Amino acid sequence: MHCKILGVPMQDGAGRMGCEMGPSALRTAGLITALRELGHDVTDLGTIVPDPAESVTHPNPAIKSLPEVVAWTKAITEAAYEASLDGMPIFLGGDHMLAGGSIAGVARRALELGRPQFVLWLDAHPDFHTLDTTTSGNLHGVPLAYACGRPGFSGVFPELIAHVDPVNVCALGLRSVDPAERSALFAAGVTVHDMRAIDEHGMATLLRSFLERVAANNGLLHVSFDVDFLDPAIAPAVGTTVPGGATFREAHLVMEMLHDSGLVSSLDLVELNPFLDERGRTATLVVDLTASLMGRRIMERPTRSH
Repeated sequence: MHCKILGVPMQDGAGRMGCEMGPSALRTAGLITALRELGHDVTDLGTIVPDPAESVTHPNPAIKSLPEVVAWTKAITEAAYEASLDGMPIFLGGDHMLAGGSIAGVARRALELGRPQFVLWLDAHPDFHTLDTTTSGNLHGVPLAYACGRPGFSGVFPELIAHVDPVNVCALGLRSVDPAERSALFAAGVTVHDMRAIDEHGMATLLRSFLERVAANNGLLHVSFDVDFLDPAIAPAVGTTVPGGATFREAHLVMEMLHDSGLVSSLDLVELNPFLDERGRTATLVVDLTASLMGRRIMERPTRSH
């Protein structure tokens, strides 16, 4: 696999500062080395830099940093489209708003290839608010809605050349969903597996069903991984902790199944806030999980002394 690394040090969509340091932390924790040790060709494309923010407004007074987020989205979309031409883009965040651009870019590439774009959303939150429904005003709560072409973004955010059909989205591991998002997810046809569903049916059964659907449709699969998908007991370096997340083994199982499927064509690693970490343990875990997605097996995982 030709992996293309893109750093996205944005934090304008988040409610607290710190995740702009995420790309540096993932590089420091050995992400590129881990990928190369697995035999992948890795090109580090450096850091995405947006153009200066232009004046843009919206009637919702709660919204924060709108011009900056719009500028980031434009830059990320173009970078994602270009990087997806001949490799697997891996976006190092940065807050989850970056997914609005990364998904928009790879979906445009999928449209040109005549293949459907699917999204696996690994997150405690669905991020399915629109600019009208967000009450926090933190725009890392809207990227999936934007990438799926929900109404309310036109004239403010970049116009989508291609959007993802919501029925091609699986949100796995949800455990914090606002009422407006809950009704919108149901109406749009997004596949939702919250932590109760995982407890009742098991991670493997639910994920396997979705992956079989991607394969049956010859789809391209974008995986958007938010650190708060994980339980905060094992991954404290995130500003939106929600108890009861995926365990160490559940998370590695997801990544190993994704590798076995051979379907993943692009990846987000988002919301890592090194300021909140403990001696780099969350960054190291994210690198290990990415290695599992890219082919590392249990028998190859080194034991560390601390």
